[in-house]
Formats: sequence, C-alpha cells, structure tokens
Amino acid sequence: MKAIEKKKAIVLRQEGRSIKDIARIVGVSKASVSVWVRDIILNKKQLNTLRTKGFSSELVERRRQKRLTNEQTKRDAIATLAQKDIKNISRHDLRLIGLCLYWGEGGKTHKGAARISNSDPAVIKVMMRFFREIWGVEEKKFRAHLHIHSHLNAEKAEKYWSRVSGIPCLQFFKTYTKPSIAGRGKKDSLPYGTFDIYVCNTKLFLQIIAQIEKIKKLAC
Repeated sequence: MKAIEKKKAIVLRQEGRSIKDIARIVGVSKASVSVWVRDIILNKKQLNTLRTKGFSSELVERRRQKRLTNEQTKRDAIATLAQKDIKNISRHDLRLIGLCLYWGEGGKTHKGAARISNSDPAVIKVMMRFFREIWGVEEKKFRAHLHIHSHLNAEKAEKYWSRVSGIPCLQFFKTYTKPSIAGRGKKDSLPYGTFDIYVCNTKLFLQIIAQIEKIKKLAC
C-alpha cells in the first residue's frame, strides 16, 4: 500500500526535504513519512539547511501569528463562557452597579451635589441611566464639566460627551483646559478628556451615600 507515495517520499528525503514538507507534498501523515525515511541519513549541508529554515524570519513570524491566533481563540472561548453567567440587567442590578461605581469614582466631599468623573464613555452612560431611571433626575437638573488638555479640541470633546451623556452643551460648566503634554512626545490617552456629571441636589447625594454605606455593611 502507498508504494508510490513511499518511493516519492524517499526521493524527497534524499534531496534534504523536511518530514513536514514531504508529508505536505506527498499527501500523507508525518508519521508515515517518518517511518518510510527513517534509514536515510542526511549530510551536514542538508541538516544545516533544515536548521536554518526552521529559524527563518518568515517561519518564525508564521509561528508567532499562529500562536497569537490560538491564544486569542482560547481567550474568546473563556470570555464567551463567562458572559453566559450574565443574562440581563434588572432595575435592582442597575441600582447596585451605579452605587458601586459611585462608591469607587464618585465625589464624597461636596455634599451639595452628586458628582462622578470618568473618561470611559460606558461608565458615563451607565451613570446617566442610574440617575435617570433609579433616581428620576430631571434633564434640566444635570450639569457637566469637561477637563481636557489644552492642545486638544475642546469644542469637539464637548459635543462628544454631550452625545454620550445626553446632556446639552448649554448645561456644561466652563471647560477646564490643562497644560498641553503634546510636546513631550506622549500619546494622547484621553483624546476627549475627562467628563464630570453633576446633579446639584443635597438629598440625592445623602441618599446615594447612605445606600453605599448599607452595601458596605452587607458586603464587608
């Protein structure tokens, strides 16, 4: 069986081809090729050629890309499996998420207003839902404040955060511009700056802090 393939494999091996290449050319498994050519001894030149080929930049890059692809596939599988634990977000879940975000990122010193600052648009969107849906804050009660480096486009950033938050630019406090870092050769990690949500309401602030304290007692 496979006499023709075996004969061809032997010829290719005598020419100095690798087991992998032979298996691919002949169309059989590497295990079969290995058995067929096991008695063939390669000369030094052929061995050196195979070693060099094994470390060629092209082959190394292919191996690297394959390794990265395999690693990403594993990561994607882990993420997909983990996400199955989250079915939906209830109103109670939204309250807890908002309280925990405020616990970590919200203002605690200015007792006349509930305030949270962040550069992640997802956090801002969640907190706007928290204020609107959980606490029923009226649209006219929202205020916003933008912090941005002076070399960036403040007007563009204001429009961006207005779209993200749904707060009209007319309800923004005067934008605070920081000294530019562009000349230091650093990448702009915050192209739209940092955004603050303000709700000037002492009662709301006290309620949020009280509920955070309850969470602390239950969770700690």
